[in-house]
Amino acid sequence: MLPGNKTQISEFILLGFSEEPALQRLLFGLFLSLYLITVVGNLLIILAIISDSHLHTPMYFFLSNLSFVDICFISTTIPKMLVNIQTQSKVISYEDCFTQIYFFLLFVQLDDFLLTVMSYDRYVAICHPLHYTVIMNAWLCALLVLVSWMIGALNSLLQTLLALRLSFCTVLEIPHFFCEFKEVIQLACSDTFLNKTMMYFAVGLLGGGPFAGICYSYSRIVSSIHRISSAQGKYKAFSTCASHLSVVSLFYCTALGVYFTPAVTHNSHSSVTASVMYTVVTPVLNPFIYSLRNKDIKRALRKFLRMATILEPIVLRQKKC
Repeated sequence: MLPGNKTQISEFILLGFSEEPALQRLLFGLFLSLYLITVVGNLLIILAIISDSHLHTPMYFFLSNLSFVDICFISTTIPKMLVNIQTQSKVISYEDCFTQIYFFLLFVQLDDFLLTVMSYDRYVAICHPLHYTVIMNAWLCALLVLVSWMIGALNSLLQTLLALRLSFCTVLEIPHFFCEFKEVIQLACSDTFLNKTMMYFAVGLLGGGPFAGICYSYSRIVSSIHRISSAQGKYKAFSTCASHLSVVSLFYCTALGVYFTPAVTHNSHSSVTASVMYTVVTPVLNPFIYSLRNKDIKRALRKFLRMATILEPIVLRQKKC
């Protein structure tokens, strides 16, 4: 397409899941419930970690950051979908679509990086327990999180700016419930070779690289666990990793499945289902996985909720006065 013929568009159409009114109401209730559970669950984990000094350790520092990112991650896509269902509209403006793309890419990469950092933390704790406090000091923990944010923000900005230069045809229907990056690129009628090259390069480098790091960390962890003589010691070491490993498996199996599906065999329904798994289900499950299997988190949550119950009547009395 010549520059002079570039199509000026103002909105995209999000096809979502279904057009049936009864199913729309069901989807609204389901996703609203999942959204509230995710926000409240992850927020409780953050507040429990902040309020309990015993949880001011690298592992829980990374977990609180992961919970914060999960709240932002699900807030990037679900509220807009709920508004569209409620207003019976499928429209998303051009500006909102690309804003959604930027923040979606940012938070999905942060999820990826934080899961990698958490696996490194478990590797140091199990394989080098005597040097754990020296290696995982406060400066290194803050640096790892800061670098994750910087890389995620720069890559998201690059991918979004490259997508903004594309021109789009008259068919602007996205077979998804949000502006999924891969689907938006496929709608363009200008040359998308550079966009696809950069997209797969980023997925390979920023997705495959951390995944290789996680695999290496766990191979060393498994090797160290095998050398532990007592069955109780093996169970204790493995239980500290089980929650993290289950989240990693769910996240990578679905996220990488979406981006490495060949265009010829690409199926919009399966793509939407896989996207729901890593954009909605994973953030929903994180609070339950990490709290139900973790005695420290459960203890901190009980302590925080007791404190909140005690403080509530005091606050109400002060307001009345």
